[in-house]
Parts: sequence; C-alpha cells; structure tokens
Amino acid sequence: MIERQFVSQKTKEYYIQKYIEGRLRGVGISQIRLKKIPLGEKIIISASRPSLIVGSKGANIRDLTRVLKTEFKMENPQIEIAEVQNMFLDANVVAQRIAGSLERFGSARFKSVGHKIMENVVNSGALGVEIIISGKIPSSRAKNWRFYQGYLKKCGDIAISGVRKAQAIALLKSGIIGIKVAIMPPDIILPDKVEIRESISTEVGETASSALSIGQEQSEKQKESSESADSTFKKKASAKKKTATPRKRKAKETGTGEEEVKRLSSPDDKDKVQKTVSSDKEDPESAGQNVVPAEENQNEEKQTAVEDAEQKPEQSSSAEGSGQ
Repeated sequence: MIERQFVSQKTKEYYIQKYIEGRLRGVGISQIRLKKIPLGEKIIISASRPSLIVGSKGANIRDLTRVLKTEFKMENPQIEIAEVQNMFLDANVVAQRIAGSLERFGSARFKSVGHKIMENVVNSGALGVEIIISGKIPSSRAKNWRFYQGYLKKCGDIAISGVRKAQAIALLKSGIIGIKVAIMPPDIILPDKVEIRESISTEVGETASSALSIGQEQSEKQKESSESADSTFKKKASAKKKTATPRKRKAKETGTGEEEVKRLSSPDDKDKVQKTVSSDKEDPESAGQNVVPAEENQNEEKQTAVEDAEQKPEQSSSAEGSGQ
C-alpha cells in the first residue's frame, strides 16, 4: 500500500532528525530538512554555528555520512549546511540557548537568563516574545515562570502559522526543566493592521480635485449650451412674430378675405372678389395703395346686385316675345 510507504518514509526522516540533533548538540540547530535528488538524498541543516558541524577538515561531516549510510541505509547522503541569519528570531535556537545556559549556570540564575534572552529577542526586531520555564526552580516544588514582552497572538490562524514556537529541555540535578518559546517575527502580516501611505493619500486627493474640476467644467459647458439654445429659440420666435404681424394688419385694414366672399351671394361676385384677393396676395403693396374703405365697397356691391336683379326680368320677357 502506498500509505504505508509514506508512513515509513516519514518515520525514517523523524529518526534521522533526532539522531542528528543528539549528535550535534550545542551547535544551535534551527531545522533539518530531507530532500530527494537524482544523485541520492540531501540533508539540509540550518544552524547558528555551522563551523562546529563541519569540524576540523570536515571530520564530523565524514563521520555523519558514514553513520547515515550504515545505520539508516541511505543511498549516497549529501549534507548541506545553511547559516541562520538572525538567531534571536529563531525559536529553536533561542530555546536551545536557554537550555544550555541553565545547564551551565544552574537554576539559581534562571531569572537573569530569561530577561536577558527576552531583551535580545526584542532588540532584534520581534513584535512580541513569550518564554515559559517550568520545573523545580528555584525550590523543590515545580513552578511555571513566564517572561513576556510586546504583542503576541494567542488565537486564530496567525497564532498557528505566523508565530514561531519551539520547545527544549534542560537536564539539571534537581530534575528536567522544560522550556517553551514563542516569537512573533517583524515580517508577519496581520489581518487587522492598516497602513495609511502619504503618497497614496496625496494622489487620491489630486485625482478627486481633478475630477471635481472636470465636473465643474462640464456643468458650465452644459449651462452655456442650454443658454445659447434658449437665445436662438427666442430669436426665431420673435422673427416669426415680426413677419406674421404686417400681413394680419394689412388684411384687417383692406377688409379683403374670406369674410367678404361669404357675404356675397352671386357666383359672379365671388369670382370677382377671389380675383381681387389673389391679386392682393401677389402684389400686396399695390393692393394696399388702391384699397377703398369697407363701407363704400358694401354700398357699391348692393347697387350692383339691385341692377342685376332688374335686368334679369327684362331679359326673360324679351326672350318670351321672341319665342312667340
């Protein structure tokens, strides 16, 4: 089964890491990684003091590779050593330093050791640090001593993935002392952290002011265009009024038009009036000069109508005589 292969591989890596940590105790090992390469297997050891791992003329490296081949049956193991850049920001290195100092100086000076390490971690740029030392210190009863400074996340995803944690043990005459270290690095990105940049704020202000100026210009242009449209419309309306008024006035003064045509009864008179109206339309100036007042026109029309009525019976009688 492929699951058993994974489990056996991981257990093998765990035992290799524990053996290297026990073999290279006191060199400040941060982490041990195993990687497969085409030529064999590579072991990457990150430590604060890589010179102690190499030894004189690489003797420690040769002994370690020989043990890994024989005991752990690794094919062509290659050991690579990496140096830790800032050892006071690495929780594993800090825990090992505390354990080493307690084993060297004893449990009587544990407070000075804790405060000194905490101060070095904060000076290195950490946002927060917490050190817990538990055991029979300084009396015969076991106690927990907590040293903390700064800001440290205790819950959430940042506390699991962002905060660096490590554990170590120190073997003393009074018993085993446990050490827990938690460090919050300076490069961590917190979800509740907000930064206001001055350059971005000035750019936003400039863009807002430019947008306001553009909007004002557009509104002014719209106002000007509407005003010009209103003025042109008013001019056209006034021009139409000026052209329409003289014609209406002339029609009222002359009295010619459709009203006169309705007043007349005979079709001959209607034809005459229509001719006069059409002639007035064609030549309004001449028509206006030769116009007779309306009352005189009405009297003349009545006289002509009476004369026509007298002439019609005479014509009818003459026609009857000729017939006989």
